[in-house]
Amino acid sequence: MQVTETLNDGLKRGYAITVTAAELDAKVVEKLTEAQPEIEMKGFRKGKVPLPLLRKQFGQRLLGEAMQESIDGAMNEHFEASGDRPAMQPEVKMTNDDWKEGDDVKVEMSYEALPKVPELDLSTISVERLIVKADDASVDEALSNLAETAQDFSDREDGAAAEDGDQVVFDFVGKVDGEAFDGGSAEDYPLVLGSGSFIPGFEEQLVGVKAGDEKQVEVSFPEEYGAPNLAGKAATFDCTIKAVKAPVAAEINDELAKKFGAEDLAALKTQIAERLEAEYQGAARQVMKRGLLDTLDGMVTFELPPSLVEAEAKQIAHQLWHEENPEVQGHDHPEIETTEEHTKLAERRVRLGLLLAELGQQANVEVTDAEMTQAIMNQARQYPGQEREFFDFVRQNQQMQQQMRAPIFEDKVIDHIVENAQVTDKEVSKEELQTAVEALEDEE
Repeated sequence: MQVTETLNDGLKRGYAITVTAAELDAKVVEKLTEAQPEIEMKGFRKGKVPLPLLRKQFGQRLLGEAMQESIDGAMNEHFEASGDRPAMQPEVKMTNDDWKEGDDVKVEMSYEALPKVPELDLSTISVERLIVKADDASVDEALSNLAETAQDFSDREDGAAAEDGDQVVFDFVGKVDGEAFDGGSAEDYPLVLGSGSFIPGFEEQLVGVKAGDEKQVEVSFPEEYGAPNLAGKAATFDCTIKAVKAPVAAEINDELAKKFGAEDLAALKTQIAERLEAEYQGAARQVMKRGLLDTLDGMVTFELPPSLVEAEAKQIAHQLWHEENPEVQGHDHPEIETTEEHTKLAERRVRLGLLLAELGQQANVEVTDAEMTQAIMNQARQYPGQEREFFDFVRQNQQMQQQMRAPIFEDKVIDHIVENAQVTDKEVSKEELQTAVEALEDEE
């Protein structure tokens, strides 16, 4: 087997690989010899079929396998010997298209090698970490919001008209073409106006009703309504209003705390403070991560594989186009051209991606099976009732697994860098943190 370099220009590599006919033949014989003990054929005992007969029967098929294995083996040996790591799948093609059995196999292999990433002394990196404490005002605001979610309703004064947000208690009978339909009636039904619980257009017609009123509501069922016999049909609902009630926020006391699983109000406040600070910590981490990536980007420079940059630029352009054209759900749209701005951002992402991958490899950073399982479960919750199907889909889809593994790996590498860097904690207000987060969004 011969491997001859034909191109070495920057990160671009090219090689001519020749697998001789003798090598192929030896591999076919090796495969036949290995399989011979298990082969049975009419007229011969098991394991006693002569090689020439086996060759006549299976040689042609094994020749293709031998050819593929020889080429794959030559490529693997080359990468082990050279230390090259291809940026993308190498391009491989036969050059002697008129090949026939008994000829040597000649192949061209080309790829872009990943660059050598400069070493970094992580202890020289400075990182600022924002710290925000949950103040009393923030805890009280969160308590008020909880009280609103735990709101009750009390009767309005006699003759008071229902407002948006009120609860209306009523009986109703739904009819289509003058006939009542199954499931279209109820008594003493409590409906919060503006909740969107009923058919679009229903709740708005109850705004202004009073206790004791009779009201006929006219609506049309949506075309995609779940019951086919009602989908798209016009309907009337004869409503008898029993009561109109205004929302009343729950009192902030120990009873409210118990509704949310806390022993008392003091314990609930502690839980809220911890939750707020966890949210602040998550936001502060994003600010710190952006600052750290900016620092890393300015510390290294090396040649980038053009194919990776081009692919990333196309991905960025495609994503931004869809954000600007949200009405287009699929990919049936004109070709999207990349701009200099897309390419510049792609270069940053590729450079940082290669740097973080190298730092992670040096630190033996790995994504564990438990971390992957947790990530899949978290995402599966976005598909209620289909969690098992989503889980199975991810397990069978290598590309999807890689997409989910990448951010976990990146975050672990960031943690590794922070552990070894010079970290300065800076206590700031909630408003200052919010300003820093908004600045990140403006830069995106």
